[in-house]
Amino acid sequence: MTVKKYDIKDLSLAEVGRQRIEWAAREMPVLALIRQRFEKEKPLKGVRISGCLHITTETANLGLTLQAGGADLVLCASNPLSTQDDVAAALVEYGIPTFAIKGEDNDTYYKHVISALEHKPNLTIDDGADLVTTMHTKRKELLENVIGGSEETTTGVIRLRAMYADKKLKYPLVAVNDADTKHLFDNRYGTGQSTIDGITRATNILWAGKKVVVCGYGWTGRGVALRAKGFGSHVIVIEVEPVRALEAVMEGYQAMPLLEAAKIGDIFITVTGDKNVIDKKHFEVMKDGAIMANSGHFNAEINIPALEKLSKKKRTIRTYVEEYTLKDGRCLYLLGEGRLINLAAAEGHPASVMDMSFANQALCMEYLVKNKGKLEVKVHRVPEDIDKEVARLKLKAMGVAIDTLTAEQRKYLTSWEEGT
Repeated sequence: MTVKKYDIKDLSLAEVGRQRIEWAAREMPVLALIRQRFEKEKPLKGVRISGCLHITTETANLGLTLQAGGADLVLCASNPLSTQDDVAAALVEYGIPTFAIKGEDNDTYYKHVISALEHKPNLTIDDGADLVTTMHTKRKELLENVIGGSEETTTGVIRLRAMYADKKLKYPLVAVNDADTKHLFDNRYGTGQSTIDGITRATNILWAGKKVVVCGYGWTGRGVALRAKGFGSHVIVIEVEPVRALEAVMEGYQAMPLLEAAKIGDIFITVTGDKNVIDKKHFEVMKDGAIMANSGHFNAEINIPALEKLSKKKRTIRTYVEEYTLKDGRCLYLLGEGRLINLAAAEGHPASVMDMSFANQALCMEYLVKNKGKLEVKVHRVPEDIDKEVARLKLKAMGVAIDTLTAEQRKYLTSWEEGT
């Protein structure tokens, strides 16, 4: 038998995407189980969904699961640099219209968001809340069609809660990011690994011995610090919350003000979700050769306009590496235009961890349809039974069995009368 050999260059863009989507699916068994059920039950039949997500192989598998459940789905990118063009091409061939081009400018990005909204969605899925905020400000007439939506990220949940506090939110949202099976794994292990991966691909640096400054010690910061430490880096944590700073110190990291760390750091990674975390005063004291990257959702954490004002020259020295030569001769390096480095320079989170995040998304879409008209207009937590079901399915897929409480133990844990 002759085995046909081929070069991946011989394949169409969409076919390359299909193969990569299939590869990711091997690491997403929980989503596969949900897809099998959705194919039989069609819980989303006739429901229009607009999603603003990173257009990656993992997102494609979520899209195919929603489609299997009967949803009429369109997608757009949630970040100008995160789109995988081969995946976008494959999604279109799968019958899922996708508005996304890697490297699109800001105007094109928001045109694509509007294009996704013109689907007149009944449900929204967001990563950063751009879809929701755009609908609430620019396409208010579409709000009457919406049953509810879900939000993937810490940044997006913060924005949605601010909208609710300002009495601007017009339909119920589920904060998928708050699910234990999301933030404890996706944010910590997914972002931790993929951020290090993105910076390594962009720079080819050796992590061992480097002073790595992690700005923010939420679940994402914990993951980045953990992985940097594992590579032999000396990790410095920047925090404004005393409890988190104390936890970082107890984990063996240094904690100090950023202005102090700026003088000694080799690599700076922002993961706060806030604005101008690394600012003019920090650039002014950084060492020649300092590298800066961001893994927060928006490119606002590093004050790029301030950096440009301090510089006399700027050039792209490697793909995703911009060299800023300051007026005093020092060179500072910004990765991925200050956007999500794990998606700009790498492939984002490993599929295995996105399996749980997107399982939550799929089940929350079903939950919102089942509870149409019953949910208060606010930001809801993922129902506990969904969170636990995702964990149970993940353990099952991993071949892991756990114990259950006996009737006696359950009674003991709910009783106050007996202490022995």
